[in-house]
Amino acid sequence: MESDKVQEMQFLEQGIHNLILQKQAFQMELSETESAMKEIGKTNEIYKIIGQLMIKTDKTNIKQELESKKKILELRLKTIEKQESALSEKVEKLQEEFMSDNQK
Repeated sequence: MESDKVQEMQFLEQGIHNLILQKQAFQMELSETESAMKEIGKTNEIYKIIGQLMIKTDKTNIKQELESKKKILELRLKTIEKQESALSEKVEKLQEEFMSDNQK
C-alpha cells in the first residue's frame, strides 16, 4: 500500500516536472512573440521566414498573427498552470496520507 503511494507520488512529481518544462518553453515563446510585436512598431518593412525563404509581408497581417499566437500561448500557459496546481495538490495529499499512515 505504501509503495503504491510512493510510486504514485513519483509519477505525479514527474508529471509536474514535465509541465514545468512545457511551461518554460511556452513562456520563452511568449516572450519572443511579445518582443516581435514591439519590433513591428519600430519598422515599416516586415519580413517573415517561411521554410528557407524570407518574404516581405504586410505589417497588419503579421501583427494579427502575432496577437493570435500570443492569446493561444497565454491560454496554454493558464491551462498548464491549472494542471500543475492540481498535480501539486494531489502530491501534497498523498504526502499527508503517507505521513499519517507512517505515524500509526
